[in-house]
Amino acid sequence: MLEENKKTAIRVAGIIPMNDGFAFMHRKHVIRNKDYQEYFTFPGGHLEEGETLQEGVIREIKEEFGIHIKVIKKLYELQNDRVNMKEYFFLCEYIDGEFGTGDGEEFSGNPEYKDSGEYIPEIVKRENIQGLVLLPLEIKEKFVQDLQEGNL
Repeated sequence: MLEENKKTAIRVAGIIPMNDGFAFMHRKHVIRNKDYQEYFTFPGGHLEEGETLQEGVIREIKEEFGIHIKVIKKLYELQNDRVNMKEYFFLCEYIDGEFGTGDGEEFSGNPEYKDSGEYIPEIVKRENIQGLVLLPLEIKEKFVQDLQEGNL
């Protein structure tokens, strides 16, 4: 059991251009995050047993946003030693589905998510992204730089 606790968790996230902006998860009233009670984040979650990174991104985006996406390429990696997690961020292409119809656990009313606050799917226009509190901050910096340089 102790050995299992040392295992690095893996989180996957999608960067999804939509409607002249990008799709983010807006988090509000987050009790469990002492530094930020309101912020935006790249949608995604933990990899499940036996999933590839790409399969995990596709599943998470469907659960959170209710849309189907195609994974284009990996853009960023982040080793978060504070929480012993490796994060992978993928550029994705919207295929179909109605944005905002996700039915993942975070929308279920499960008491396990009580301190996690609200999860609100939002599309943010490109010109407004730099002013957001977008986590993780290290990836926001790279993402904004890529936007400014015309790479995305």
